[in-house]
Amino acid sequence: MYPTLTKRSHFVKIAMIVLFSLGSLGVVGGSFLLKKAFSSSNFPEIVTDTSRYVAIHNELIAHGYQVKHFPNKIPQDAQDVDIAYSPDVLKGGSFFQLRLKESPEKIKQLLSQYKSVAKYEYRGGNTNDHANQPNGVPTTFFYTSKTSVDSFPPSYEILVLDAQDQGKPGFKWNHGYSYGVAIDSSTSDIVYWSEQW
Repeated sequence: MYPTLTKRSHFVKIAMIVLFSLGSLGVVGGSFLLKKAFSSSNFPEIVTDTSRYVAIHNELIAHGYQVKHFPNKIPQDAQDVDIAYSPDVLKGGSFFQLRLKESPEKIKQLLSQYKSVAKYEYRGGNTNDHANQPNGVPTTFFYTSKTSVDSFPPSYEILVLDAQDQGKPGFKWNHGYSYGVAIDSSTSDIVYWSEQW
């Protein structure tokens, strides 16, 4: 009788160790998966490293994103260059912006070029301001602003080159895209932007 009790005791100890090990693995694995799910869906990475510009631009073109109006590479004479890129994560939408300073002559030329083909024009503001105007369309936020302000100052001319509503009836602008440029002639800044949602 004593040897049987000892066997049961060892069996219970082994079973407890196996159960605790499996439980620990479950907690660690579950924590990892939850962290991965929340970090990739709720808090997408926003890329601001300008050295990645060409790679991002080429990848977006290859996948049919509306970024052909962006320069193929950052101009050598450009100053104060900033980018902001958020990839499309779980159908949450994406955006891409390039902000840079050019010579006043170049900005004047770009303003004339883009004004001649723009479908919509706004002064300052952000996507919410623009979409809520009569016959307005979504645009973008000022992701490359050097402040926490998400709206373009009134000195910026926002030129929408195209905006397409791809939502369902009754859900206008639920899905779609828009792209264009925002130009501040007083500071010689241009912001190339593209949004998809």
